[in-house]
Amino acid sequence: MSLAPSSTVVLDHRFARELPEMAIPWQGEAAPDPRLLVLDERLAVELGLDPDWLRSPDGLGLLLGTEVPDGAEPVAQAYAGHQFGGFSPRLGDGRALLLGELLDPGGRLHDLHLKGSGRTPFARGGDGLAAVGPMLREYVVSRGVHALGIPTTRALAVVATGREVLRDTVLPGAVLARVAASHLRVGSFQYARASGDLDLLRRLADHAITRHHPAAATAANPYLALFEAVVAAQASLVARWMLVGFVHGVLNTDNTTISGETIDYGPCAFLDAFDPATVYSSIDHGGRYAYGNQPAVVQWNLARLAEALLPLLDQDQERAVALAQQALETFRTRYAAVHADGMRAKLGLAHRSPDPDPDPDPDGTDLGPLVGDLLELLTRAHPDHTSFFRALATAARGDRAPVRALVPDPALDGWLERWLALGPDAAAMDGVNPVYIPRNHLVEEALTAATGGDLGPVERLLEAVDAPYDERPGLERYAAPAPGDFGPYQTFCGT
Repeated sequence: MSLAPSSTVVLDHRFARELPEMAIPWQGEAAPDPRLLVLDERLAVELGLDPDWLRSPDGLGLLLGTEVPDGAEPVAQAYAGHQFGGFSPRLGDGRALLLGELLDPGGRLHDLHLKGSGRTPFARGGDGLAAVGPMLREYVVSRGVHALGIPTTRALAVVATGREVLRDTVLPGAVLARVAASHLRVGSFQYARASGDLDLLRRLADHAITRHHPAAATAANPYLALFEAVVAAQASLVARWMLVGFVHGVLNTDNTTISGETIDYGPCAFLDAFDPATVYSSIDHGGRYAYGNQPAVVQWNLARLAEALLPLLDQDQERAVALAQQALETFRTRYAAVHADGMRAKLGLAHRSPDPDPDPDPDGTDLGPLVGDLLELLTRAHPDHTSFFRALATAARGDRAPVRALVPDPALDGWLERWLALGPDAAAMDGVNPVYIPRNHLVEEALTAATGGDLGPVERLLEAVDAPYDERPGLERYAAPAPGDFGPYQTFCGT
């Protein structure tokens, strides 16, 4: 593979070219003392970028947005959004820049995007900066989510700027460079609709179809097909979060992508003790974005996308609403099918492909009661979510002691008998139930060390989560639940 140095990096600016009303040309702020903290070399190679060049002064200039290739036009993107249910018609990239679109050697298009690169016209009084800890959180957790096979934006690098950032205390500053299929979001469509410019809304929808859901272009109603595709992508995404215990923490409409990728790792976390009411974000006082609420919130966000798209769905308002409602109603069945399929896999039972049609399972076994009873058991006992499913595979091999230690409920034995009678495949379970995730106490330990200048804990945590299903000697502490004195745990947006 040919890797690109600065002279051959090509960044297109099709978003800015096709949607100039939603793009403000801007540049990253100069960093007084830039220093590369972490670089995902495998991702760099996938993108066709030379890791050695990215470590050079010119490469750091790209990762900071201060030196971009000829022809690139970095922009701050405009979007709106419902934040905790309240609508803001003008949000946008207050501390972020879209450097441009990069074509990888396989012909796939990626946004190259920065966070913490300085104030933009959308900053809304903020300083536009970011601290080392929150940027490394996104680097570590998004890498862990990617390793789990869940669609996500991916962090390419974190560069320390040498600038101090004032939050509750003075912290070292940093810029995150990430890539995504795009940064189009529900809030992008809300912004276009709020502008009253139907031509802009149509061009945005055409841009999204071309970029993410090209099959919609040949449908009888392309914009309805676009909406249906986003519904399907988001239903699958949130089901996969639920299966691994991922809590996004800030599921505003501006953090709901058109591509179906996970975006914005601000107050995110993974479940420790299983509890649908779990909230980690310090600003989610009402529990709107609790773990168990995530499917309903994503469906609510998709309803907002439907509202924005109504003028494109049909000229008749009532007909447009009916079409949107019909498409939105498929969310629950799509979500349920992906989640049910995932639970079958987690339980080591016969696998079936996700299907939005909720027919009986092909082997004739209705697992609904079995799964429902298990979730009730977990809700009562609050075991460590990740450890429980790994211990369940041990039970399938004949040793029930570990899972009994996690769930000391007398009802567990009856449930185990019902489950074991179905012949679970323990080896298959090990392939879908991770042993290593970015556990909250380990993430905090690593970020605290990195803020003080020691990147060793970050590197060791990444070594574990990069291969989440492969249990390895020497990594026992990365598989262990949080210690008893850890918590109550809170996460923060970092702004």
